Amino acid sequence: MKISLVRLTTKNLATLALRVIEASKTGKTQLRQQHPMLMDLEEKYRAYDEVYTKQTFSGKGKSVAEADEARDKAFSNLKNFLWGYRQVSSVPNADQAGELYEVIKLFGTDIDRLSYSAQSAQMKKLIEELDKPENTIKINVLSLSTAFMELKTKHQHFEQLYTEQVEANADLRKIPSATAIRRDLEKSLKSYLDLISIMKTQPDWADFYQEVNELVKSARNS
Repeated sequence: MKISLVRLTTKNLATLALRVIEASKTGKTQLRQQHPMLMDLEEKYRAYDEVYTKQTFSGKGKSVAEADEARDKAFSNLKNFLWGYRQVSSVPNADQAGELYEVIKLFGTDIDRLSYSAQSAQMKKLIEELDKPENTIKINVLSLSTAFMELKTKHQHFEQLYTEQVEANADLRKIPSATAIRRDLEKSLKSYLDLISIMKTQPDWADFYQEVNELVKSARNS
């Protein structure tokens, strides 16, 4: 029963180990079912099975990107309105639109082009500045309360999703990788296969050896 376990793919190694375990439990030989080497193989397989299909990342990237795009749009709408309105000196409160636009310039008119973390830091400061009483008055006069509230809401939603993504990714990275633990499974499986080969001359193990040998051949040819 020859096989190079290190050459098996991550999935095929898990499949072979599981099939050998299942085959060991279908027989009537209690000695085999309760053998310490089989119990060790089961333990190593469970640890391996928990991580070999795990995601490297949380999968929240798309939601975070969509939330960032919505935040960018809310920021651009507010910025572009103030930029255009301040240039029409004949309209009411054009000067106040100009003053609000200067506030935006303090933190960057290109905030929406920054990285997630940099944009969040600048956006937080911008919102805090626009929330000051003197600027709130200007926002109300220009009927921009809804637009500003939308910016704050979109920013908060992004921050929530981004935090969830960071925490989820961090948790996933704490889980040992399948590569890091497959050696233990390989060692345990090889030892058990060697045991089966040694015991094949025993009446209760002969048929079992043939069954496992077929499983090994299938894995080797996969």
